[in-house]
Amino acid sequence: METCVDEIADGIYRISTFFPEVAEPAGFTFNQFLIKAEEPLLFHTGMKHLFPAVSQAVGRVVPMERLRWIAFGHVEADECGAMNEFLAAAPHAEVAHGLLGCQVSLNDLADRPPRPMAHGEVLDLGGKQVRRRVRHLNTPHVPHGWDARVLFEETTGTLLCGDLFTHVGNGPAVTGEDLVERALDAEAAFRQTSCLTAAVTTLRSLADLRPRTLAVMHGSSFHGDGGAALHALADGFERRFGPEPQFVTRHSVLAGEDAPGYVPRA
Repeated sequence: METCVDEIADGIYRISTFFPEVAEPAGFTFNQFLIKAEEPLLFHTGMKHLFPAVSQAVGRVVPMERLRWIAFGHVEADECGAMNEFLAAAPHAEVAHGLLGCQVSLNDLADRPPRPMAHGEVLDLGGKQVRRRVRHLNTPHVPHGWDARVLFEETTGTLLCGDLFTHVGNGPAVTGEDLVERALDAEAAFRQTSCLTAAVTTLRSLADLRPRTLAVMHGSSFHGDGGAALHALADGFERRFGPEPQFVTRHSVLAGEDAPGYVPRA
């Protein structure tokens, strides 16, 4: 198992571990993103058993003891499974998450009190040459958890979009190629999105940010017209999975069920 580190935007690093046995035959990547700043921020921690590899990768970019913020999209093992290991290794680090997620989960789960954030609130990460600011945006039930959120790094226009645009395979760290159809294929298989109406509305709202880079948790990140990609994904959801009553009754291959319309691609 190899963990790779690549800079996908100025000062934003993708830490990626490939698991060939997940989503065979294509395999699956689990990615974390590190923003290098006066107060470095790690988005996603990975699962607990990945902590040795991910923490070593973080240390290749910034000293672990300098890590200031730990963030993630929602409470789930691959998002925050190693949260407390990072808190132990970085004595000044705090978990920053949405108010709802702090209330229902993190006030109990985190070994140190989390820092709750309101919708639209900005976290200033500082920086002497390039000042980094990340904006917290609630995206409830998109893709799944009610505490779901994304972060938008304003300086580079990078949307840390978590499970949005999930796709299988071990492609390049960042690409300019269209990810939409591959993301729709993964949605057909995994059924990770809980509400079609919420997904379409949220994707179109995020498109208004006009991101230049999409930092994707599973698969390659995207550099290009992120707004157009988000609109295209919303269009694809409506075209391929509507109407809502059919959307919410779909099957998931992760539950050992057949997923109609899904053809695995290497």
